[in-house]
Amino acid sequence: MKSQRRERAAFAEPGYWQSYSDMMAALLLIFILIIAVTLAIYKQKRTDLEKAQLQLNSTRTELEASRADLETSEEELRNSLKELEEAYAQATMTQEELDAAYLEIDEARAELNATKSELKDIVGIRTDIIGELQTRFSNSSMKVDPQTGSITFSSDVLFRYNSATLTSESQDTLKEIIPMYLGVLLQDNFRPYIAEIIIEGHTDTDGGYQSNMTLSYNRANSVAKFCVDSKNGLSQAQIELLQSLMTVNGRSFSNPIYKAGSEEVDMAASRRVEIKFRLKEDEMIKKITEVLEH
Repeated sequence: MKSQRRERAAFAEPGYWQSYSDMMAALLLIFILIIAVTLAIYKQKRTDLEKAQLQLNSTRTELEASRADLETSEEELRNSLKELEEAYAQATMTQEELDAAYLEIDEARAELNATKSELKDIVGIRTDIIGELQTRFSNSSMKVDPQTGSITFSSDVLFRYNSATLTSESQDTLKEIIPMYLGVLLQDNFRPYIAEIIIEGHTDTDGGYQSNMTLSYNRANSVAKFCVDSKNGLSQAQIELLQSLMTVNGRSFSNPIYKAGSEEVDMAASRRVEIKFRLKEDEMIKKITEVLEH
């Protein structure tokens, strides 16, 4: 009985070595896991390092390009400074030259102010002439155009149908109107600005253009002849001056008058003789050009 117990005890001893073996296997497994994790971390770190190296190389390339651009800009700046210094050296004036330049500027400014004043007078002269004409005709049935300063006679009043001969009644009207109108234009304060006094005939659209051209010119010319007749109110000096300024035109029906708010020609209003004036616009333009050039 006792011998059997000893045999069982002897067979039970190997259990201790089995536990030790299991523990070593576990340690080995843990060691393997540690190595695997370490390798994974190393691999990730290496990958990150390679990416960082690539980024560093790219940054270095950009930096080199920027440095090249900066060097180019510095070179351009040096060239610009050199050109500026040369320009400044060329533009440098002596005190005497500077004083002369200032004097020239002052003279030009004085001339400009004088010319501006003269231009102001020229620009306002038309308004002054029209204002004087309206004052003269304030008690007359004849109206002065407030925009152009012209006066208009109805051909039906001055002439009989298809005629260019002034009626006796129209001559009485012209003797009253012509000296008043031309007297303003030929007076001393306006005469230097008048370039042309125009007597212009117009017809309605009835008939041919050429026949109406002849009629319109002949009617305007009849009024012009009346104006330069010394028996009709103008002095001999005014007549001579008028002859140097007067132009006679026939316009046929090229400029008809239309009824208000309509495209229909107003036949009666279209038959007319106008007297108007033109200022010395060429001289105005010349003076304005001179001002702009200065």
